[in-house]
Amino acid sequence: MSSLPLRRRLTILTALSLATVGLSAVTFADPAHADGPGVGTPYVVSVGDSYISGEAGRWAGNTNNGESLHDALGGTAYFDNAANNAETINRCHRSKSAEIAIGGGISSLNLACSGAKTGTYTDGSNFKPGIDFYSSGGNQGQALMLQNFAATHNVKMVQISIGGNNFDFAGIVTQCVVDFLGSPTWWKDYCKDDSIVVNNLSTSAVSSRRAEIAGAFQNVRTAMRNAGYADGSWTLLVSNYMSPLPNGSGIRYSESGYTRQSTGGCGFWNADADYANSTLLPKINQTISEAITASGLTNVKTINVANAFNGRRLCENTVGLLEEKGLPSWTTAGAVDKTEWINTIRTATATGNYYIQESLHPNYWGQKALRNCVRQAYNGGAPKSGTCVRGSNGLNGNGEPNMTLQ
Repeated sequence: MSSLPLRRRLTILTALSLATVGLSAVTFADPAHADGPGVGTPYVVSVGDSYISGEAGRWAGNTNNGESLHDALGGTAYFDNAANNAETINRCHRSKSAEIAIGGGISSLNLACSGAKTGTYTDGSNFKPGIDFYSSGGNQGQALMLQNFAATHNVKMVQISIGGNNFDFAGIVTQCVVDFLGSPTWWKDYCKDDSIVVNNLSTSAVSSRRAEIAGAFQNVRTAMRNAGYADGSWTLLVSNYMSPLPNGSGIRYSESGYTRQSTGGCGFWNADADYANSTLLPKINQTISEAITASGLTNVKTINVANAFNGRRLCENTVGLLEEKGLPSWTTAGAVDKTEWINTIRTATATGNYYIQESLHPNYWGQKALRNCVRQAYNGGAPKSGTCVRGSNGLNGNGEPNMTLQ
């Protein structure tokens, strides 16, 4: 058992037109105009929560031997202002490895924010813009930000990930780890039957979440209409959520003792890990799918990432910490195939440059893997739906894990 006080251990949780007249060769140009709907460099824009903002995208794999061994992006990882010296909105964590930056001549903007729900709120002193038209004191909701940007830029696709925080997913994860650390193997206290889980998955709660998510999709449509776009001139790409943990039988650390959390950072009882994969995540993803139908939007494509990280999940027995795999750093050849693509759940280890909010999110490798699939979903400007699955080992020419959109 850890010698740290239980209270401390439980602290968890972005045409020029020419004419020639006679022999005088006089030329005339159309009046200059700003980029906007259908004009200028094509853009893709992301809106939503931490699973699309790029949360945890600084770290490549996991280790308990020091930040420098897996710090892929350094101290500017989450800086997104023009000077690259601060965040535009504190703790939104719009990382430079975020999946929306597909490149290939396509510009991108990340408006998503870690912790975001469908509606705007303030978490302590941190502003959390929702998918709405909130405007006060210089702060704006993401739908309003999108509207203002799209009016002067040629936005072809908007990718969204939203709903997990409406279900209080972070609170559920916290409760699961609290139960793991606070009960012995001979009298396991499961989170799957705790009120925070039962209440959030009740019929009435799910119905409310469906309506909220559908409303967020409609707000994106309204923003684009207000910016001058016809519904058929752009695409909404809806992402669901991936499984971050394997089933209990696939976790490489024993349930006995506290190694599962103190070393691996995955403090779930087997039964709770199984429940997360069999019930919790499927219900959230099903609700998102139903919200698409409820929204009435017709220009929607979907990217299913539910099983995209299978084989590379946190504490999965097919991968390991850098030190467990004998890797001196994240840059060592083959590290992408031997280490985890999901960031560890941090309790007392959220020190230095680590943040608790980075817990259980796709890390640098995970973000790059998703980016590969988003590029395929964009499909050269003709967006398509698909299921994102892990491909062969190694990296592609963009330094991304090989992935396939099926």
